[in-house]
Amino acid sequence: MIPAHAQSQPGETPPPTIAIIIDDVGHDRYEGERLIALDQPITLAFLPYRRYTSTLAEAAHARGKEIMLHAPMANTHNYDLGPGGLDPSMDQAATTRTLRRALQSIPYVRGVNNHMGSLLTQRRANMDWVMSELVQYPLYFVDSRTIASTVAAASARDHQVPNLSRDIFLDNDQTEASIDKQFKLLIAAARRNGTAIAIGHPHKATVDYLEKHLPLLDEQGIAVATVSGLWAMRNYNRPMFASGDKRPVRSSLAKGENIKPVVQSKAQKKPDS
Repeated sequence: MIPAHAQSQPGETPPPTIAIIIDDVGHDRYEGERLIALDQPITLAFLPYRRYTSTLAEAAHARGKEIMLHAPMANTHNYDLGPGGLDPSMDQAATTRTLRRALQSIPYVRGVNNHMGSLLTQRRANMDWVMSELVQYPLYFVDSRTIASTVAAASARDHQVPNLSRDIFLDNDQTEASIDKQFKLLIAAARRNGTAIAIGHPHKATVDYLEKHLPLLDEQGIAVATVSGLWAMRNYNRPMFASGDKRPVRSSLAKGENIKPVVQSKAQKKPDS
């Protein structure tokens, strides 16, 4: 497996490379710890204000995992967003304030992707407000593509926020056979295009599968990178941000926000994530 900073030597062709983002981290301590224990440099996207978000993010960073904010955004099914959610009823000031506080609640945050968002990511004005905030920090954005008509990536590009988009969902169907099928589609996409990005979730079936199959990728000639590592590969290893160009996210763990950590039950997990 290649580390996030690995670069190919001149004249070398890098191996097909995948990045795996695990969404919804922070509400299940046990599966979160299993993911952190994986040797491969997967990327973990944390929901804000969940009971184990801060503890798991600290542990994940210590183990070399890359950390993202999994930002809750309004969806077409009217599923509850939980704390830190962004919805169309908010004006720009409320959107900015909510997003900034959510970012500050995630230790070592390097990027953002959308949790649900099939409604909000279709609305250009709302996404422009999101990107106007993100561009101030050394953060990238991954469009989870929970709906085909998303404009999130286009807004990120126009605001010069480094961005990528999800290629494969691993576990909409939480069976080993289905996850295996999706994982093979991910590998095929990486072989075809050089790189590919998958999104999964901290379901037991998903973590079981990754524990078993990620160690087998070396012999298949497939590398695993963090999201920022994959971005570097796609952008000829140029720096994502110019030195001193951005201000850091001020980590406050949302002190004084009076938002209690919550636990997301299995019944609350949504396919639009």
